[in-house]
Amino acid sequence: MKAEIISIGDELLIGQVVNTNASWLAENLNLAGIKVSRISVLPDDANELLSGLSEALERSDLIIATGGLGPTKDDITKNVLCQLFGSKLVMSQEILKEIEIFFSKRGYILTEENRKQAEIPDNCIPLHNSIGTAPGLWFEKENKIFVSVPGVPFEMKELFTNRILPRLNNLGISSFIMHKTILTQGLGESFLAGLISNWEDHLPANLKLAYLPQPGIVRLRLTAEGNDKTALSLLIKEKIEELKVIIGKYIFGYDNDTLESIVGSLLKNSGKTLSTAESCTGGYIAHLITSVPGSSEYFKGSVITYANEIKTGFLDVKVETLIHYGAVSEETVIQMAENIRKKFRTDYAVAVSGIAGPDGGTEEKPVGTVWIAIATPGKTLSKKFLFGDNRLRNIQRASLTALNLLRINIR
Repeated sequence: MKAEIISIGDELLIGQVVNTNASWLAENLNLAGIKVSRISVLPDDANELLSGLSEALERSDLIIATGGLGPTKDDITKNVLCQLFGSKLVMSQEILKEIEIFFSKRGYILTEENRKQAEIPDNCIPLHNSIGTAPGLWFEKENKIFVSVPGVPFEMKELFTNRILPRLNNLGISSFIMHKTILTQGLGESFLAGLISNWEDHLPANLKLAYLPQPGIVRLRLTAEGNDKTALSLLIKEKIEELKVIIGKYIFGYDNDTLESIVGSLLKNSGKTLSTAESCTGGYIAHLITSVPGSSEYFKGSVITYANEIKTGFLDVKVETLIHYGAVSEETVIQMAENIRKKFRTDYAVAVSGIAGPDGGTEEKPVGTVWIAIATPGKTLSKKFLFGDNRLRNIQRASLTALNLLRINIR
């Protein structure tokens, strides 16, 4: 089944509202084994809407449209649907009763505008909305299915989950779409692609790979399609095992894993503790760590040593070190890591110092230069990185890289 999602509303086209409905619907249609071939946005304009919906019916088997079913004058979807399906609006006494009960329970007065929400095209199947006043509308025409639902996210989700999905499942969809995301850190997209090029070239036809880069992380998404769910699962598992042989040292997790949660689990399971000393990242590493519930079990605290006098006065970085090597140096970051570990009495410590930008760089140390040190019970290791010229991306990349170095060295 070829599906299409259409979001209706000027607020989406002017960027006033983020189109979260479309991404949620796409994800859940995929989980149901229905492939989404197109996502589009149409304005609150009758001619544009009629044209866009007509084209969608020609190319897709299933169309789900969100928005434009409210009680105000700019909600024109129902009238356009009447033109599209050759119908007329009629008052549904059943829906009107539901709306009356909805308003009565909340102590609201039923206005004429809200009463009109019980008017539906006479050739559609109404879908009961248990948490709102606008019903969903289900049309069938020439083996095509068209569903219109409110644009309010929680109403849309309720209608899809409890009204639309059961109907779609009854159609006997036999295909499956499975996704598995491999999370990597430490290698850029192009370098990663070069390493796995031969592996990628030999993927079977029903298995596709997508590269999803973001600052500090590259996600590799495998998508398998077929009629045998077990076979698809085994295929994905087999290909991931092959991938681990090639880039295993760069893989830190799968699907919804995060570096901070994985590091947290490693520390918690080993009974170890952590502290951080941050300069250019300004506390972002500590923020990531403490975003994980239960992090107080293993994270003792952090110090942001942004100024040199704090490095020397609180972290006991030697003045001579700063004079001879500078704040952004291997020598400084090692002292930061080792000294915060001693002061906070933790098993591990992470320290970061760098030039986030956009200014402050030199020919010897350009913007994006970052030194990271990890102090462990047995050793201290350090590494230099060149991340680029964007301040926020540098902070993100430095923080994630530091967490990954820590992950690798937790014993």
